[in-house]
Amino acid sequence: MTPTPVVVLLTGSALLGLYLLLLYLRGERKQALVALHLLLGFGGLETLVMLLHGTPDGASFAAPGSFAKIAAGLFAVSAFSGFIAALARRSPLAANVVLGTHVTVGLAGVALLLAGLSSL
Repeated sequence: MTPTPVVVLLTGSALLGLYLLLLYLRGERKQALVALHLLLGFGGLETLVMLLHGTPDGASFAAPGSFAKIAAGLFAVSAFSGFIAALARRSPLAANVVLGTHVTVGLAGVALLLAGLSSL
């Protein structure tokens, strides 16, 4: 399995997330784009985990302690914080802090994934 689908899904999710952040700062909210962001993010995380787990013949993508494994953990934290941000709409300050965490951790995951892939 090549890492191309992982890069496409996660980069697409990150770019869509940045666009959603711009809309959020303008005071707009588009539920269909939020749903697409969620699907791209979870699809990318799932394919990354499948890629890290390896193929049935034993070929694995990443060595222990690699950037890709750390990126997978960061994407999981980002997904969790995205759900918490969606639930914390009653308190704007808490929602903004959690949303900032979601963006920062997600972009750090994308950067680590791309750094890990550049060494291939």
